[in-house]
Amino acid sequence: MLPFRKLGYIVTTAAASRSAPFSGFSYGIKVSRVPGFLFLGNETQRCIRRFVSVGSSLANLIMNSTMLDCRPSGLHNCLPSFSSVAGTILVQARDIGKISMELENAVGERRLDDAWKLHEQHMLMEGFPRKSIVNKVLTTFAESLDVQWLDKAYGLVEQAIEEGKQNLLEKETLIYLAFCLARCGLVVPGSTVLRKLVEMQHFPPVSAWSAILAHMSQTASGAYLAAELVTEIGYLFQDGRVDPRKKINAPLIAMKPNTTAFNIALAGCLLFHTTRKAEQLLDMMPRIGVKVDTTLLVIMAHIYERNGRREELKKLGRYIDEAPDLSDVQFRQFYNCLLTCHLNFGDLEAASHMVLEMLRKAKHAQNSLAAATLVFEGAGSGNQSPSEKVLSLRKLENLDNGELHQLYSICFEDFYRDRNFSKLEAEAKELLGVLLVKLQRQVDLITTEHGILQPTERIYVKLVKGFLEVGKMKDLAEFLIKAEKEDSPASADDSVLVHVINSCIQLGWLDQAHDLLDEMRLAGVKTGSSVYASLLKAYCNENRAAEVTSLLRDARKAGIQLDSSCYEVLIQSQVLQDDHKGALNLFKEMKEAKIPRSGHQEFEMLVKGCADNREAGLMGKLLQEIKEGQRLDSGVHDWNHVIHFFCKKRLMQDAEKALKKMRSLGHLPNAQTFHSMVTGYAAIGGKYTEVTELWGEMKSFASSTGMKFDQELLDSVLYTFVRGGFFSRANEVVEMMERQRMFIDKYKYRTLFLRYHKTLYKGKAPKVQSEAQLKKREAGLTFKKWVGLC
Repeated sequence: MLPFRKLGYIVTTAAASRSAPFSGFSYGIKVSRVPGFLFLGNETQRCIRRFVSVGSSLANLIMNSTMLDCRPSGLHNCLPSFSSVAGTILVQARDIGKISMELENAVGERRLDDAWKLHEQHMLMEGFPRKSIVNKVLTTFAESLDVQWLDKAYGLVEQAIEEGKQNLLEKETLIYLAFCLARCGLVVPGSTVLRKLVEMQHFPPVSAWSAILAHMSQTASGAYLAAELVTEIGYLFQDGRVDPRKKINAPLIAMKPNTTAFNIALAGCLLFHTTRKAEQLLDMMPRIGVKVDTTLLVIMAHIYERNGRREELKKLGRYIDEAPDLSDVQFRQFYNCLLTCHLNFGDLEAASHMVLEMLRKAKHAQNSLAAATLVFEGAGSGNQSPSEKVLSLRKLENLDNGELHQLYSICFEDFYRDRNFSKLEAEAKELLGVLLVKLQRQVDLITTEHGILQPTERIYVKLVKGFLEVGKMKDLAEFLIKAEKEDSPASADDSVLVHVINSCIQLGWLDQAHDLLDEMRLAGVKTGSSVYASLLKAYCNENRAAEVTSLLRDARKAGIQLDSSCYEVLIQSQVLQDDHKGALNLFKEMKEAKIPRSGHQEFEMLVKGCADNREAGLMGKLLQEIKEGQRLDSGVHDWNHVIHFFCKKRLMQDAEKALKKMRSLGHLPNAQTFHSMVTGYAAIGGKYTEVTELWGEMKSFASSTGMKFDQELLDSVLYTFVRGGFFSRANEVVEMMERQRMFIDKYKYRTLFLRYHKTLYKGKAPKVQSEAQLKKREAGLTFKKWVGLC
């Protein structure tokens, strides 16, 4: 039965309407019609009385619009109370058309509170308003960019879809709502609306949804969701599933992810350290025919470097060198990635060769003003120079989210008129630029001056540390001497090699410092007296007389004149050893050389600066790196590369053997190692038992070694368990992720559950079941409740 629509009564005789609280009435209602009034019988009064006790908002509506006729004579007799056993309630009815008109006026005048109250009244009386009003309500709430009204708009969309009234929702309205939600940081509702659009086959053009991705990618959870969305939408186009020649497929083809969408998702993954998810997107790109631009080349370099794909990075270098329009900033990022990859793999020879080659090219370019100018001009493109463009993007980067929202504010009218979504497309590219500027800030090994690549102090620190850790003093000296020839220091005491020797002295590595000093002297490299003085003082403090004698002899051969402070330390050392004659000879030597009392103090000031935790140039950075930096296990990168190769080729037995060998050699697997194994098993299909065993091994290994699970690893494990129906294990992973406050895409897992386990655990439980079956059912119901399906 239907509500009374003509008079707009607020009471309905239907029992199935979900929008009206009176839907629970199952009584027959006797209605007496009086203009503007409705008479209700005794049975209905009892129903209203039960409803009023709940405290619903409808109670207030009834109380405000109820007239009780308590006269002893009249149309009907009644008692002046809802507790009456007999009598009749006189309820004032409202015209539904008038409410619709008032609602439309309130929306047009931006009276959002009034509009919401009128909308609630309409929902109670007759359900959703007509289509045009529903969409006006949604767009007006979205335009406010207020979280409160955006949340209400999203709730209306959810309710309409749940009630099967999605035909009330227009495509442009939902795109605009998703855009506003994402722009205000409500990434989960924004992504849900976008997913609903695809499910309803209201395919949003990529120029529109790429802007939604760009706003989502400014946060960690949003970046993860953006990668998921590109994966889900891109899956529809894999391996030529959609024929572009058919006109009926035109709206679907317009939704196909383009290069900008991939760049946004990949940049977000890099910024928030979900690079294995990014590599999965890279694997998808050739399968859907995405074109590669220069920005994508550089982003690929970052992903390969983070994931330890050195061979892929080398292959990418050919495309980088041949690309005609790469800027100096992009060149710097690529070679920074390659250099970092060499260091991670412990290939000091390749890394030092790169630095020396860079120095040679920089010296050649600096010697030719024309060449340097050519390189600088070749880096720019368009009307805006790269430096100006980067500066403008950095200004955007410094804005907070609220200021960005105001900057990119767009009303629905302008949005609707832009049928090609060109403004949103431009906005997506600009926000991509902001992401790329943030990515550029992570480049610290290479810098550029007038378009010329040059190594920073940071790369010298990394290389020196690497050589010192493996004890290759001769190779270190050769590298630094060659670097000195290409990049002449301002003074002999300011060279890189001298800074390294001073750092070794400060760390107490006196033998290494002496070895480096010998290599300098044998190579004919001149140095000042300060480094000899520093090493002599260190030897004297440790009472190493033989080394002091040897170093003094070397200093005299090299024509080094020691300062007064050095002589004072030497004299004190001789006195402590009761060698008064030697002390007297040193004093005479100092007097004859007419050495002033105020000697070189640069090193002492440098050491003091380091002790006070202040910036002290290269030496301070090297000391900090060696003291605080962890020793790099390059073997882990090598074995991860091998295991990843086997898993990608689905050779899981070989991958298992490689993992055992890796552990037997003392290299500790990390999250990347286990992620490759889990995704390898998942790719084969049906290997859920193996993943369960691996999960147990991972937990045991983590408790004994302190290995940390990251979001990507746990998400891949959870996906595999849900796909296979291992809900007890899935609940373990969910509990761990929630305990560590990791983001979980519930929508994805709800969809996955409905796809593979839709009919599972429906209805009553069997009367006879074992304890294992009971636990399995409880675990399944727990997971089902977690995703919101019961």
